[in-house]
Amino acid sequence: MTRSYPAEVDVVIVGSGPAGATYARVLSERAPHARIALFEVGPTVTDPPGAHVKNIADPSLRAEAQRRSEGPRGGAAATVASPGAVKSGERRGRPGTFLLEEGFAADGEDGLPVLAMSSNVGGMSAHWTGACPRPNESERIGFIDDLDELLAEADRLLGVTTDAFEGAPFSDLVRERLATTADEGREPHARVQRMPLAVHRRDDGALVWSGADVVFGDETRANPHFTLFDDSLVTAVLVEDGHAAGVRVNDRRSGDEHEVRARAVVIAADALRTPQILWASGIRPDALGRYLNDQTQVVYATRIRDIAAAGMGAAGGADAPPAAGIGATSGVTWVPYTDAKPFHGQVMQLDASPIALAEDDPAVPGSIVGLGLFCAKDLQREDRVDFSDERLDGYGLPAPQIHYRLTARDHEVLDRAREEIVRLAAAVGEPLGERPFTLPFGASLHYQGTTRMGAVDDGESVCGPNSEVWGVSGLYVAGNGVIPTSTACNPTLTSVALAVRGARSLAAHL
Repeated sequence: MTRSYPAEVDVVIVGSGPAGATYARVLSERAPHARIALFEVGPTVTDPPGAHVKNIADPSLRAEAQRRSEGPRGGAAATVASPGAVKSGERRGRPGTFLLEEGFAADGEDGLPVLAMSSNVGGMSAHWTGACPRPNESERIGFIDDLDELLAEADRLLGVTTDAFEGAPFSDLVRERLATTADEGREPHARVQRMPLAVHRRDDGALVWSGADVVFGDETRANPHFTLFDDSLVTAVLVEDGHAAGVRVNDRRSGDEHEVRARAVVIAADALRTPQILWASGIRPDALGRYLNDQTQVVYATRIRDIAAAGMGAAGGADAPPAAGIGATSGVTWVPYTDAKPFHGQVMQLDASPIALAEDDPAVPGSIVGLGLFCAKDLQREDRVDFSDERLDGYGLPAPQIHYRLTARDHEVLDRAREEIVRLAAAVGEPLGERPFTLPFGASLHYQGTTRMGAVDDGESVCGPNSEVWGVSGLYVAGNGVIPTSTACNPTLTSVALAVRGARSLAAHL
């Protein structure tokens, strides 16, 4: 097939995940006459484009969509990261993702051995768990004074709800037991509660998980000036007189290369590939790729204690799992981050968990729940991704090299998280196994900081409060890499909120 790329548009967006989709949506609403071209390196794997693969009812079609998302090598065998793989030291990715083949750890450093990416329309939002908690205390960005309003708009764009699992028979019991242990000394907003999720329940009872398709919305899909090009590799940003002037893009179907001129360019690839494109373009501010941070993850499983005594009985009255295999027996519970306890907790039924923790109990489905604590990283300038001028990745771009170490404080927080998760598991029921597992570094998929935002251009940030890159007008960065704080909560809601701010600024400029 041949297709025609535009010679000139108003805005180029690179990357079709939630942040790139946010720019498309806000510009469609606020600058409806702006011509927008969005380029995605991966294929379209769902209908509508950017939808979550969990919404694909047929297991074989869902598996095919995941396989096609697994990068330039065509989908190496990816299996769910599990405690068994952790203990054996295997590097495993989750379905729908692909790992770095090399460069994931420098000699003598911890590295991020299971750092993973997705290449498909919708990006990682076609494969995520949908958790959308708000940042708390030091997770918040102090110089963004309208953060709460932006987060509320991000809730709207992502379709965030807290009632999708409202009828789950064990959810209230799990939260009550967690609260007795976790809530002491916490402010009301930081107490155990339902997890905000980008998911809703259809009239027929089936769960529908949000992907980038929900963010795009009808407003973008109906915009005659918006076009999405999949299988399109942007290799460079064109810069003229200190201003972003367009991009160079390779059509991965034909192999042809094109230049697309633009008044503004938004790079919303991911926390690894956004700095990669800037580096390949010769745009190399001091902070580019630095302050890379991941959330080290501790997981455990527990069997709910005394279900019959609590009047719950078997879960036969629970909603039947829809075809995509996601049930709703214990719901999804959130234990918010606090500075005093610098980890964020999510507790969920096993079939919603991305990590295979245990086998569910066939006699009482949902009575075994998984617990996960994500730890905030001690930020270091030397934790970074570098790019090679000699070695190329599978797309032919400068290959990444990860430099990453845990500090003494990181190890202390990890030890505290292991103690806390055992305490929480015991409050809910009978813990399974002698001790919790610490997943390989990179397993959270929540990489941040590599194109971080700053209040001023002091060499410690890549972009300003409106996400425009310092020193290159008309060039914006978006996604989790923009978040400048050390967070433990899932970052997508925050990155979408920051993308809303940037997109509003760009729309006003246009």
